[in-house]
Amino acid sequence: MRGETTLWNPGCDHAGIATQVVVEKKLWKERGLNRHQLGREAFLEEVWKWKAEKGDRIYHQLKKLGSSLDWDRACFTMDPKLSATVTEAFVRLHEEGVIYRSTRLVNWSCTLNSAISDIEVDKKELTGRTLLPVPGYKEKVEFGVLVSFAYKVQGSDSDEEVVVATTRIETMLGDVAVAVHPKDPRYQHLKGKCVVHPFLSRSLPIVFDDFVDMEFGTGAMKITPAHDQNDYEVGQRHRLEAISIMDSKGALINVPPPFLGLPRFEARKAVLAALKERGLFRGVKDNPMVVPLCNRSKDVVEPLLRPQWYVRCGEMAQAASAAVTRGDLRILPEAHQRTWHSWMDNIRDWCISRQLWWGHRIPAYFITVHDPAVPPGEDPDGRYWVSGRTEAEAREKAAREFGVSPDKISLQQDEDVLDTWFSSGLFPFSIFGWPNQSEDLSVFYPGTLLETGHDILFFWVARMVMLGLKLTGKLPFREVYLHAIVRDAHGRKMSKSLGNVIDPLDVIHGVSLQGLYDQLLNSNLDPSEVEKAKEGQKADFPAGIPECGTDALRFGLCAYTSQGRDINLDVNRILGYRHFCNKLWNATKFALRGLGKGFVPSATSKPEGHESLVDRWIRSRLTEAVRLSNEGFQAYDFPAITTAQYSFWLYELCDVYLECLKPVLNGVDQVAAECARQTLYTCLDVGLRLLSPFMPFVTEELFQRLPRRTPKAPASLCVTPYPEPSECSWKDPEAEAALELALSITRAVRSLRADYNLTRTRPDCFLEVADEATGALASAVSGYVQALASAGVVAVLALGAPAPQGCAVAVASDRCSIHLQLQGLVDPARELGKLQAKRSEAQRQAQRLQERRAASSYSAKVPLEVQEADEAKLQQTEAELRKVDEAIALFQKML
Repeated sequence: MRGETTLWNPGCDHAGIATQVVVEKKLWKERGLNRHQLGREAFLEEVWKWKAEKGDRIYHQLKKLGSSLDWDRACFTMDPKLSATVTEAFVRLHEEGVIYRSTRLVNWSCTLNSAISDIEVDKKELTGRTLLPVPGYKEKVEFGVLVSFAYKVQGSDSDEEVVVATTRIETMLGDVAVAVHPKDPRYQHLKGKCVVHPFLSRSLPIVFDDFVDMEFGTGAMKITPAHDQNDYEVGQRHRLEAISIMDSKGALINVPPPFLGLPRFEARKAVLAALKERGLFRGVKDNPMVVPLCNRSKDVVEPLLRPQWYVRCGEMAQAASAAVTRGDLRILPEAHQRTWHSWMDNIRDWCISRQLWWGHRIPAYFITVHDPAVPPGEDPDGRYWVSGRTEAEAREKAAREFGVSPDKISLQQDEDVLDTWFSSGLFPFSIFGWPNQSEDLSVFYPGTLLETGHDILFFWVARMVMLGLKLTGKLPFREVYLHAIVRDAHGRKMSKSLGNVIDPLDVIHGVSLQGLYDQLLNSNLDPSEVEKAKEGQKADFPAGIPECGTDALRFGLCAYTSQGRDINLDVNRILGYRHFCNKLWNATKFALRGLGKGFVPSATSKPEGHESLVDRWIRSRLTEAVRLSNEGFQAYDFPAITTAQYSFWLYELCDVYLECLKPVLNGVDQVAAECARQTLYTCLDVGLRLLSPFMPFVTEELFQRLPRRTPKAPASLCVTPYPEPSECSWKDPEAEAALELALSITRAVRSLRADYNLTRTRPDCFLEVADEATGALASAVSGYVQALASAGVVAVLALGAPAPQGCAVAVASDRCSIHLQLQGLVDPARELGKLQAKRSEAQRQAQRLQERRAASSYSAKVPLEVQEADEAKLQQTEAELRKVDEAIALFQKML
C-alpha cells in the first residue's frame, strides 16, 4: 500500500526432533514398529510421507489468516537448494576452524537417544520431595531431596570422614574427588589427603577450589566431572579424570556389580540401599530444586560426555553484539537488547550434533588411512575428521592431509544430523541460493525486518545474525520486532496435554466441543493425556469455539500486542471484534444508501468550503486517526493503531456523525447534503484504507462497493495507497471544541433519561450557560444534541434566566448545565414511592457498612484489599443516597 517492492518469503524448517518424535509415535501406534526395526532409509521415507500429509498446515493457516506472502517462493530447509547451502556453510566453517570436534558435556535425552538444545529443555521447579513420572519406568521417581553420605578419609586412625550431599545419589559411582574451599578452616588439615570410595577400587583426592560454597551443607562437594557442568569445570582446573557411568540409554557402565547395567533411577535406589548397608548414609531432607525435562519426550535430561560438533561462537557473538551497540541492528522492544548483550557476552560454543535420522546429515567423515606409517585415529581427534561437499572432495582433502594417495583413504560419514537451528540460521540467504550469486540475492538480501517471538531471540535470531555476518559479511536484516507469546485466557502456555491449544482455524471457522475432542483423538497424545486434555477443553470451551472470522482474529491479536507482554488470548474478546465487523458492514451499508445510486465522489478529498460544523469535526477526527495509525506503524505500537481506528469507526463515525447526518440527508438544503455526502465518502474511503492491513477481507468487500474518485484508481484495496497525514490534514480545534460540548451535553441528557427511565419520550432540554460565548457555541450544536440525545426542544436559556419548573438538573461542563423537563412525562407520586424504597435500601446498606468498619477488630483482622473495597462501596452508596435525595426534592415540588 506504500508502493514499495516487498518480499515476504514463506518457509518452514524441518523441526528435526519434533518431527522425528511424532513420526516414531505414529509408527508405533499404527504398526508397532520403531525406527531401528524399519531402518534409516525406510524411516526417512515415512517422515517425507508425513510431511506431505501434515507439513503444509502452517501454510494453510497463514493463507486463511490473509497473509500476503509470495507463495511461489515457498521453501523448506530440506529442499535441495537450501540443503546445498547447509553443506557449503558447514564445510567453509569447518575449514576455517570455526566448526570443530570435541568431547564435552551435552544435554542428553535418554529416551530420544540424542543431544538436545537448551530450548528443548523445560525447567520444572520443585519445592521439595516430589514423585515424577519418567519414560521407561513403571513407578514414579523421587526428586527434590538432598541425600547426605560419608566418605572415609584414607589412612585415618580416628575413622575420620567427610560428609557430602547430592540430589543425584547414583552419580557418586562416577565421583573422582571431593572439593572444599581453600579458606575453610574445617578441612585445612586434609590437604594432600584422599577419601576412599566405598564401592570402587580407587581413592578420591581432596581438592581445594574457590567454587565451593562453605555455607552450603558441610562445605564439602562430591566431584563427578562426566555428569555435571560445574563439576566438569572443577575437574578441568584440577586435571581430574572424567569417568562416564551412563550409556546413551541411561544404563550404568564402568561400575562394578551389582550396579552394572542398571537403569539410572533403579541404580539410585540400589546405591542408597548399599550406603545404608555400609553405615555411610547420613540423612535425607527436602531440597528445592529445578529438574531439567526434555520437552519432547518428558524424560529427565542427563548431562553426558559425548564427542560432538561445535561452532566456535566467541568472535561471531562479539560482532553481533557490536552491531546492536552501533545501531546497525535494532531490536524492538528495546528492553530485549539487554538480554541480547547478556547472551552474547556469556555465550558458549554451540553443539550442533543431533543423534537423529531426520535432518541434514553432517557432511563430515571419519578417516581411516590404510598405511602402516599412519597410526589409527580416535573419534575426538579432529585431525581424523574431514568435511566435504561430496565424499570425493572429502577423500581428496584427507589424502592431502595425510600425504597418501586417495585409494589409501576410507571414509565413514558421521551418522548424526545437524541441529535444526543451524539450517534455520542460514535461512535469510539460503532461500536465495547462496553461495551462488543471483538477482534475488542482490535485491532482497539483506532483508529489512524480522518479526518473531521473543522466546527464540537467542536460538534463532542470534544464530541468523552471527552466521549472516560470518558467511556473507552482512547483517541479515536491519530490525527485529519481537512479538508477544500467545497464551490461553488464564496465562498458561499452550499445551496439547492441557487441552488449551487454540488453532487459529478453529477461531476463524468455529468448532464444537465434540470437534475439539475429535482433534485430540487424531493426535499423538497418550490416552492418559487425552482425558486430561478433554477436561481442559470442557472447562475453557464448554460450548466449543464460536466462529469469529479472519478479520476479527487479526484485529484482536494486534489489539492484544502490547510490546514485551504475553497475550492471554480470550476467544470472547475476539468475538467482540466480530461484532465490530458487523458494525462496519451495517454502517457502510447505511452510508451507501445515504450517498445514493447516482453519487459521484469529488476528484480529491479536499473540503469544498461549505462543510457544516459536524463535517469539519469528523474530518478532524479522521485526521487524528490517520496520524495515530501512521505513528503506530512506525513505532510498532499496534494497540495504539487498533484503538484509534476502532474509536473512529465506532464512537465517532457511527455513534456521532451518522446520527447527525440523518436529518441533513433528509433535509431540504441540497448544498449541505452534498457536502455531507462528500465528507461521508471520504470517511469511508480513508477509514477502509486505514483498516485494510488489519481486516483485509471485510474492508475489501466494502471497498468494492464504493464508487471510485477517478477511472485510474487501483482495482483492489490492498494496492490502494495507505492514508498519509499529508493527504488528511484537516485538524480543526474549533470544530472539536464545539462537538465536545455537544457530546458532553448529550452524555448528561442520556444519564438523566436513564435515571428517570425516559426511554420512549423526547423530553425538552434547557441549557444554562455561564457566558455568551458558551451560549453561542451551545446554540450552534443544539441540533446535534437533539439528534444524539433523542431530545425534544433544545433551547439555550438567556443569561440569568431561570429554568422551567419540573426539571431534573445535570452538569455538562464547568460552563454549562442541563435542565431536562420531566413535568408531564413522569408520575411524581409513583416515582416518589419508588425513590423512598430505594432510599431505605441504600440507607440500610450504608449502615451495615458503617457498622462493619466501626468494629474494634476491623482494621487489624480484615485484609487491606477488603477494607479498600468496603470504603469504595460506602462512597458509592452515599453518592447514590445524595442523588436519590435530589430526585425526591424535585418530585415533591412537582406534586
